[in-house]
Parts: sequence; C-alpha cells; structure tokens
Amino acid sequence: MRAQCPRDLLKEGDRVAVSNVTGREAVKVSFASQLYCGNIVAGWALGRGGQNISIPKGRDISVFGQFEDLMAKLPDDQRPNKIVVYSPPDAVYGDVKEVTEHGAKHVETIFVITEHVSVEVTAKLKLLCDLENIDVIGCNTLGMINVHERTRVGAVGGETPDETFLPGSACILSNSGNMVNTIAGYLQSAGLGVSYGVATGKDTLILSPLRELLALSEKDDRSKIIVLYVEPGGTYELDAIQWARDHQLTKPILVYVAGSFADGTDVSLGHAGAVVEGPYTSAAAKMQLFDEYFGLPVFDVKEQEKFTGMLAEQRRGVRVNTLHDLVPAATALMSALDIQRDFIPKSPLALKPWIVGLGAFSQKLPPNLVPHVGAIVEPYGSLIKKYVKSSLGRIPARQSMRNASHASSNDGVTPRVYGYSLLNLMNSCTFVDAVLLSWLGFPVKHRFESKLVEMCLTASLTNGPGTISAQGAKLAATAGNSPNTAMMTTLGTIGTVHGGNGQKAARLLIDVFGGTDLTNPYDQEHIPNLDRLVRAYVSEFRKKKAAAKDAGVEYERIPCLGHPVFNTERVNYDPRERALYAYLEQQGLYNVFFDFYHRLANELFTQQATTKVHAVNVDAAITCVLMGITWPLLVEHKITVDRAIDLPFLAFALGRVAGGASEYLDHRESGTSMDMRVPVAECRFLGRPHD
Repeated sequence: MRAQCPRDLLKEGDRVAVSNVTGREAVKVSFASQLYCGNIVAGWALGRGGQNISIPKGRDISVFGQFEDLMAKLPDDQRPNKIVVYSPPDAVYGDVKEVTEHGAKHVETIFVITEHVSVEVTAKLKLLCDLENIDVIGCNTLGMINVHERTRVGAVGGETPDETFLPGSACILSNSGNMVNTIAGYLQSAGLGVSYGVATGKDTLILSPLRELLALSEKDDRSKIIVLYVEPGGTYELDAIQWARDHQLTKPILVYVAGSFADGTDVSLGHAGAVVEGPYTSAAAKMQLFDEYFGLPVFDVKEQEKFTGMLAEQRRGVRVNTLHDLVPAATALMSALDIQRDFIPKSPLALKPWIVGLGAFSQKLPPNLVPHVGAIVEPYGSLIKKYVKSSLGRIPARQSMRNASHASSNDGVTPRVYGYSLLNLMNSCTFVDAVLLSWLGFPVKHRFESKLVEMCLTASLTNGPGTISAQGAKLAATAGNSPNTAMMTTLGTIGTVHGGNGQKAARLLIDVFGGTDLTNPYDQEHIPNLDRLVRAYVSEFRKKKAAAKDAGVEYERIPCLGHPVFNTERVNYDPRERALYAYLEQQGLYNVFFDFYHRLANELFTQQATTKVHAVNVDAAITCVLMGITWPLLVEHKITVDRAIDLPFLAFALGRVAGGASEYLDHRESGTSMDMRVPVAECRFLGRPHD
C-alpha cells in the first residue's frame, strides 16, 4: 500500500471529491459529511455540470460534468487527493479509470462505496490503482473516520458522528460498515474511544484486506487496541493472522466473529463475500484461527478476573462470543496491559430502551419502574429518526395480514369491531359512534365529538349539482349504470383537490403542533402560544411564495383556505364551517385547531400574503373536528400519524358518497338519456387536421 499508517488513508486537510454526487444517497451522505468536517471540495455527475449542492456555513459543493472538468477547473491547491465513488456498479470502472488518468499526480486513496460490483471489475480496479500507486478501499465500504482529526468519508457515523465516535485508543476494522458505528457505541461503556474506524467492505474480493490494515494499525501511535468485526467468507483472516505471527504484532486484538448461526445452512449475512467455501472460510473456522493465535478460549464474562491474568501473560488479545461482551473484554484487556481509559465510561452497559410508549400509564408507575430512553447508537438512530416521522403516533408492528384483521372478527357467533360486539353496538350507539370506533379502534370519549362528526358527514352530503363528485354520479346515471357504479363514480371523482385537502390540512396541523406540549386540544387554558405559531408559519409561507414567484414556478398553497363559491367578499366564510363553529360556541366548547385556522386566515391578510380573508372551508372544519378527536390518541401513541391524516378524507368521502347516491336516484328518475353529454357546438379542437 502507498499508506504507511491509517492517517495516510484519511486526515485533516485532505480534499475529497465525490462521484455521482447528485445521486440520492451521495447527496445525503455528502451533506452530513460536509457539516461534520467540510472536507469535500467538489463532485461530478454526468450531465449535471454547473449545479451546486447547497450546504450551510458556506461549504457548498460544486458539481462538474466529468472528473476531467473538475481537475481542470479547480486550482492546484483545491484538487482532491481522496475520492469517494458512489457510481452505479456499471459506471464504477469508468469513473475510477477517469480518476487514474486525470488525477494520478494528486489522488492518494479511492473509497468505493458502491456494492454489487462484479469480481472481474473489482480486480481491474485494483490493477488500475496499483499501476498509479493509489490505495483503494472497498468495494461496498461504508467509508472511514479519523476521529482525532474529526474527518470522515462515506456514511460512517451516520448524521451525527460526534455522538458515536469519541477520540480514543481503539482502531476498529470491520467487514460491515454499520458495525463500525455499533462497536464504537459499545466501547464508550468501557471508557474506550476510537482512533480510526475503517469499513473494509465484504465483497468477494476485498481490495484493502485485513492483513494490510493490521500493518498500518501497528504503526499508529494513537491506536492501542485493534477491534475486529469479522464475517464468514474468504481467507483474509488466515492471511492476517499469519502476518501477525511473522511480524510479531504488538497491538492486542479484540475480535467478534459473526455468523456462526449460519454455518451449515444456506443463510447469508447479506454481504456478497460472506460465502463459505473452503476449510478456513466458515465462522467456526475463523473463530478457531483467532483462538489459536491468542492461545486463549473465548472470553467468558463470568471469569473476567481470570481472563485479565491470562491476557497479561499472552498479550495478544481475545475473542468474544457476543457484541455486548466487548465491554468487559475490553476492560479486562486494558487492565491486563496497563492501557489507560480514554474517558470515564459514558453509561453502564445496561438495558437502555430506544423507544418507550407507556403514555399516560407512566404517570401511575413508581419513578424507578419507568424506563427512560437511552442514546440510540448509529446507524439505528438515523434509521429510527427516518422511520418515526413525528414524535406523535404509534409505530405499527408489521406482519402478514392475510386472513387477519385488528378491525374486525367473526367467530361464527358474534361479529366484532375492534373486539366490540357488533350486536351490542347496534343496540347501544349511533351509526357515527360505530364508524368512529371502526376508524380509530377506540370509542370516542366525549358525546359532543360524535355530534360534530355527524354534522361533518351531513355537511359533506352535497354542495350542489355542479361539484365534480355530483357530476360523476349524474354521468353514471345518464349512462344507464347501476346505483353501486354511481357511488363508485362519486368516490372516483374525489381527489387531492376536491375532498382530499383535509389530508394536507391534517399534516399541516401535525407539523405545527407536533413540536409543542399540546395534549388536550379542548383545554383553552393550556394551549401553545397560537399567535407566535401563526406569525412564524405565515412569515415562512411568504418567503416560500416570494421565492417561487421569482423562480416562475408554482408555490405550495395552504390547504383548506378559500372556496370557489364562498370567495367573493373581503372577509369570507364557508357556511358549513360556520354551522360547526356555532355549535362549539353554543356548547361552550373550544377546539385549538379551529382557533389556529381562523387566526391563520386573518394573519395571511394582515401580512399581505393574501388580498382577502379566505374562508376556512369545510375540509378544514372536518379536519379540525377529527384532529381534536385523534390528538390525545396520537400523544398516547395509540394510533399512527398516517391514520390521523387519512381520517378527514374518509369522513368527506363517506358523506359525499351518500350524496352521490341521491344525485343518482334523482337523475335516473328525472333525467333523460345521455343528457350529460356536452353538445358538439360547445366542444373545441385545439390542433389542426392532418388528412
């Protein structure tokens, strides 16, 4: 290798260029890396030259069409010496070849992130780079991090590397990139930080094998312990152990060999190179290799003191059977070899749940029985953050739902809705009560909620024969279709513009109130500062609207404000929304979401974002009613955010499909055949005849 120590692979001051930088994954990782260390000088992507990836604090990434253009246009002191390849498998060879042709005098290391690169292409990459004395890591590497100098390439550390990687004495070399992050998190509990974390990749052909990386680590003064994560497949560990014996490696090794469960089966660990072929490639064989090198059995946490004595004598290291044994094994190893802790252990290795959903029940438990959420190690923290779109709502456990349902059951005697007897519901509640139970999974808590939803369904029945959905039902009737077809047509003519805006309104309310401490939307004495929320929202909306107009593109409008019929006055109202709001006032009730929407309509006019006070339309009213019902369930994680977002649309559709049936019945009885057809005289052709 060209590198003489791990620092030569990546250090502060290195200049990084990224191939296919505008790709989805490359953009995301480059953005996080640039915020962390700002070492990316440019990127290139075919056909994207001249673009710019905007990064805060002036660390924008310029995009060139080809690597040759990048090298030609950057000044000499900004030309990259490190390359990160995010190209698709078929383009990897071409991009690396271009780097070797136009950057050989500058480039020292290439990190190939791409997976599924063929063995043939991988071998050619090695030949290309060796000819130009360029080190290459990968393929299928997650990248590398130099913790002491706070710099990285690739996605090692996720979006928040500082949380997982604290400067220290452990050099982590791992087949799996994600395991670099996981092991770094574990080692914190032993007071052990990280010097370098390198993901070798685990394709069939590893271009910088363990033997070479051990040699680099041996020469690094910062690294006192080498921690390995090993998977089945390949003979790289056999070569590395032989090198360690021949060169009398002085650094102790702490190793975890994964995949013993898959020995003798067809189960794969998911990496292309984790294929067992030959006597030294299985997990069991690799475990034996390390145990023989160490001269010790696998670490037993129950005999930690005994192992400390044996480690002091053998000094080569030890293998662990489980990841959480890394902590006591590292502690024993440091004690045996007089290696000082890098810091006071961050937290004990104990149960630290990542997600706790006790809801209101936590207030009834003694404090010592309430589990507290622990820090989530990467990459799991980023994955969970991506999956949990909001702090609100339940996270459903995914499973096969074939012939199964939470919503309904029938044991041959009693049909049930979410466990409630349908027969009892028929005798004890209204249709609206039963519908809300079937939609929410829980009975409503307040009688006025059922009344409000009943008013919403009535309000949705019709807004006259000119509406799109009414026209759909009338068209079905005049074409001679059956009643169910007319109802289906009504539903088919409801969409994101007509009827579906309630979904967008629900998302808006969740985005606005999700970051507040709102728990009871009916409690006027304990609500967030609405004026502040409204002013901030309108201010941001004005900026986006102005930017969109300057760019000559459509801006995203605020959902459920305004109506094509009720929109002629300086101050406008939708009479259906007024009826719902009047009922709340008559009953002495309050709904924070109604209040927010009314203030929003007025603030838009006050800040001159609109030329009139738009009506809070019926879609908004339905959304406010249903969000009032669902908010406590979201806070207590009893329903999902997606369910809460869908409910306003479902309510509108349920009311309107009944109205569509009435239009069908009326039109079938009173209309004439094909009377919905547009006369030929009113139709226009916008092209010209070609015959």
